[in-house]
Amino acid sequence: MNFMLLNVSPAIVSIIAVAVFVLGIAAGLVAFKIYSSKKLQKNKSNAIKIIEDAYAEAKTIKKEAMFDIKEQSQIEKDKVEQEVKERRNEVLKQEERLNQREEYIEKKEQAVDKKSDQLDEEKKQIQEMRALVEKLKDDEEKAKEQILEELEKASKLSKQEAKDMLIANMRNDAQKEAAVIVKKIEDDAKEEGENKARWIIGQALQRCATETVSEMTVSSVALPNDEMKGRIIGREGRNIRAIEAATGVELIVDDTPETITISGFDPIRREVARLSLEKLISDGRIHPTRIEEIVEKIQKDVEKTCKQAGEEACNEVGIFNLNPELVRTLGRLKFRTSYGQNVLKHSIETSIIAGLLASEMGANVKIAKRGGLLHDIGKALDHELEGTHVQIGVELAKKCGENDAVVHCIEAHHFNVEFKSIEAVIVQVADAISSSRPGARRDSFENYIKRLQQLEEIANGFKGVDKSYAVQAGREVRIIVKPDQISDSEAMFMAKEIAAKIENEMQYPGQIKVNVIRESRYTETAK
Repeated sequence: MNFMLLNVSPAIVSIIAVAVFVLGIAAGLVAFKIYSSKKLQKNKSNAIKIIEDAYAEAKTIKKEAMFDIKEQSQIEKDKVEQEVKERRNEVLKQEERLNQREEYIEKKEQAVDKKSDQLDEEKKQIQEMRALVEKLKDDEEKAKEQILEELEKASKLSKQEAKDMLIANMRNDAQKEAAVIVKKIEDDAKEEGENKARWIIGQALQRCATETVSEMTVSSVALPNDEMKGRIIGREGRNIRAIEAATGVELIVDDTPETITISGFDPIRREVARLSLEKLISDGRIHPTRIEEIVEKIQKDVEKTCKQAGEEACNEVGIFNLNPELVRTLGRLKFRTSYGQNVLKHSIETSIIAGLLASEMGANVKIAKRGGLLHDIGKALDHELEGTHVQIGVELAKKCGENDAVVHCIEAHHFNVEFKSIEAVIVQVADAISSSRPGARRDSFENYIKRLQQLEEIANGFKGVDKSYAVQAGREVRIIVKPDQISDSEAMFMAKEIAAKIENEMQYPGQIKVNVIRESRYTETAK
């Protein structure tokens, strides 16, 4: 047996193994199918039971829900019936009130009818009274006409002549009385106003401590010797042309010993040219390339100086939030003068005085100080831009987003527009105080003479003026009138008119007093 098994071939063994494997799989599938059918039957039974239980539970929930709905409906019904009952009661009350209101209106209408009858009777009485008054007026007019006829016969004057004479007398008397009253009021107001203004300005100036030294723009450069002129001019004038082209000014080399004069309208350019020349002279190397280097460096230094001067001015007056462009432009005023007065120092002084005046008068100190500091900022650019320094300053301030109140202070400080705020008036007054105080400015002799002549011409232009004299350096004008043409009351009004014309037609620092003098002289010779 063992021998036979050993002789079976491997192919037959493989076939037998495959057959056994297939039979095993078939048996497994039959067993799995039998198991699945039993399990499916069991799941169907469970599902039917779950559905039956769910159906029973749903019927129970439905019954409970129907009961709850019926109970809630009954509650809502009771509530609605209660609201309807309350509304019905309220409507009944409103009907009762309306009935009472109708009864009240009927009573009121009866009273109005009764009052209307009384008014009709009063109207009749008033008409009768008016007729009586008209009759009395007619009688009065007739009586007046009779009296006037008798007066005309007695006085031998017509009605119009008597009326004109009476009006003339009354006008003269009224004018005299008005002149006396006006003079008294003006004297009292002037005395009180001058005392108050003197006290306020005195208090402000006592607290203001600024420099009083005037400055002049440097327009010449000192040389160590006359040989330096030739080096500055250079071969065929190339050095001097390079300096003028780089700085934008004109150099005047004349017979003045050891001095070169700088001519130019822009003070910044003059300052750059002056510093550049001084640097070139001390350095000793003078040629076009070196000139351009020095001028470029000096321009940057001057710009830094302007910015630093503007910041120092802001710190001095206590303004710390100024636009950087305004700060730089303000610093340029360090090299600008007006009648010998440094404009930057004048602006600082105006700002301080304006702030002190504002604090004394209860105005806005910040606006007054800011307006005082920036009121002349247009003078830093008036050599570069067209227009007055006021127009330039207003446009620059608006461009930099400055406050409208500060812009108005700049716009109004030379009376170009009407004052809209007390701060603008304060800035104008502070500007006048700073520019007109002793030693602040130096005016030219020609302008001084021209102002005196203009004062006398304005005074002589009035009818009845005999002579006029401008005295006290143009601070006062004395006018002598003809006594036979001008009365005392007319002299007072003439002083007012002349002062108003001077204010409208002239520009001047400070105040000008107008004195009108009327006197009568009678001479007789004893023989």
